Amino acid sequence: MAAEFEARQIIADLRAGLPLAPGALTWFAKAIASGVVSDAQAGAFAMAVCINGLSEGGCVELTRGMQKSGMQLDWDLPGPVLDKHSTGGVGDCVSLLLAPALAACGAYVPMISGRGLGHTGGTLDKLESIPGLRCDLSPDALRAQLDQLRCAIVSASPEIAPADRRLYAIRDVTATVDSLELITASILSKKLAAGLEGLVLDVKCGSGAFMKTEGEARALAQALVSTAQGAGLMTTALITDMSQPLAAAAGNALEVIEVMETLTGQSVNAALWDAVTALGGEALALGGLAADAQDGAARIEGALQRGAAAEYFGRMVEAQGGPADFIDRWPDRLPAAPVMVELASPTSGFVTDILTGVLGNTVVQLGGGRLRDGDKINPSVGLSHIAGLGDAVEAGQPLAMIHAASLEDAEAAIARLSQAFAIGDAAVPVPALVLGKIT
Repeated sequence: MAAEFEARQIIADLRAGLPLAPGALTWFAKAIASGVVSDAQAGAFAMAVCINGLSEGGCVELTRGMQKSGMQLDWDLPGPVLDKHSTGGVGDCVSLLLAPALAACGAYVPMISGRGLGHTGGTLDKLESIPGLRCDLSPDALRAQLDQLRCAIVSASPEIAPADRRLYAIRDVTATVDSLELITASILSKKLAAGLEGLVLDVKCGSGAFMKTEGEARALAQALVSTAQGAGLMTTALITDMSQPLAAAAGNALEVIEVMETLTGQSVNAALWDAVTALGGEALALGGLAADAQDGAARIEGALQRGAAAEYFGRMVEAQGGPADFIDRWPDRLPAAPVMVELASPTSGFVTDILTGVLGNTVVQLGGGRLRDGDKINPSVGLSHIAGLGDAVEAGQPLAMIHAASLEDAEAAIARLSQAFAIGDAAVPVPALVLGKIT
């Protein structure tokens, strides 16, 4: 790598709040990927950005530099290439419904997804609870599946945005994960490298989200949209509520059950349905497959109602190694936990508050997430039949069903969840699902 820049000087200028020379952040991103920059220098860089931030132009340059640090996917397809990204929540299995629904509406969806992070579940972990299914497709296999089926949900290839892969690991141990600019660059560098033509963002706020307040979520949404559009990617963000789980289940196979019940019409989760249609409508409008977001939402709803989304989901599962009969036999194909115990309400009244992050952390402690890198996930454990805000409950009535590997694990979960639900004498207003939109 040419030595037109010097890492120490870039770090010193950032620390002092001085403007950087054009190209400096591009150079630094590529130097992170190549190893020219040491771990100590990358950590100092992350801390300087965390403290002093970056200009809007600087955020675009860092994002593009991280994007170009590795492989770039490009497509020659007879339809728009679209995707969605969520900032993470509890019971958020939207991607499993949205990817096939978008494909059924004519979009091509190379959905590069992630694994569980902290108390939030990961799309890949949920999908891999289906026996035999693999998400580690090579770029060539991804291209072939997209040509044939129009949708795939896969893990990021190591060649995609390697600067982000290394910098994120360093941020994790240097207390710089929560930098707005570094979050933005991390998310968008991978999406830009995927060769998208349109991106819809689901930026969550509330007790189950990383952004606890609507103001924090709005700031992140604005940074993401401004940076993405500055990098040439048409993007819209919806700010959505995560003061309660999106689905009535939290846990990998349990959330796939909710997805299948909704896809097949057996038991439609209204909040999940509304999230999918809202986000899908925005994506179709961005891709020119709908006149506007309202028209797009109606098209997504039609794909769900007529079973087209279910058909695409089944074909995707089979193509990625899962059972060929999954759509018809999914209750027999998914793993089930050996122990099921009710979490009883201590009193009668109405659910007035839910510590949604506690629910997510309980799933992790049950084995449904990772406490340490490399931990093996138990796909069968988690929570189902979770009571929602505003629900009326009687004393002793279940607030949730705990699915555990052992009775001891279930009892520990009951102790953790003892303060997760607040029960009051009067019902409280249920927050709207979509709280705002950034374009």
